[in-house]
Order: sequence, then structure tokens, then C-alpha cells
Amino acid sequence: MLKEITSYDGIYLACGATDLRKSVDGLAIIVKHEFNMDPFGNYLFLFCNRNRNRLKCLSWDKNGFVLYYKRLDGAGARFKWPKEPADVRNITVSQLRLLMDGLSIDPPKGFGEVAARDFC
Repeated sequence: MLKEITSYDGIYLACGATDLRKSVDGLAIIVKHEFNMDPFGNYLFLFCNRNRNRLKCLSWDKNGFVLYYKRLDGAGARFKWPKEPADVRNITVSQLRLLMDGLSIDPPKGFGEVAARDFC
């Protein structure tokens, strides 16, 4: 039975690209050694490939790992995945929904502040 998304203690996103040829063990090693987190905790970990059209999610469920996989179909369909390879980023359920709908989880950036200058 699938867990309710709100039942996780945290949802963590691996920024940048991950080699999705890795399966459960390889992704759990990334969580443990690169993120310094417990892969057996009540968390959902998300990973995306370089082309940003495939996604794997890893979680622990009582007696074994669950691995979810999503592949986008359609010309140019891409996840709006954070490109900077920061270690790991904690996101909300609302941000996860935005991501799954093809939207950015980051707020849009407006114009920067401009200093006044003399126009002589």
C-alpha cells in the first residue's frame, strides 16, 4: 500500500543531476554518504537525471525500500529541477506538486535594485 504523501517527515530533493542507472542500493548510498541522512527514516528522497525527464523517488516502508519512477513523455517535457548541485534541499508537499506539474519550485525573480545615477 502506498503511503500518503503528507505522512512523510520530510521530502528531500537531490539538486543537480543524478545517474538514474543507480537502483535502490546506489540511491540509498547517496542519501547516507553524500547527504549524511538516514535512508531508513520516514523521508522521501527525489532524484532527477541530466535531461530532467526522468525521476526516481526512494523511501523506506517498514520492511523494505520503495522506489518510484516517473518518465515524462512528449517532446520537450522536462522537470523544472534545480540545476545547482547543492547537497540536498528540503521541499514542501506544495512544492512537490508544483514540480510534478512541470512548474518551478522557486519563486520567480524580479528586477534587481538599480542605483540612481546622474544623467548629465
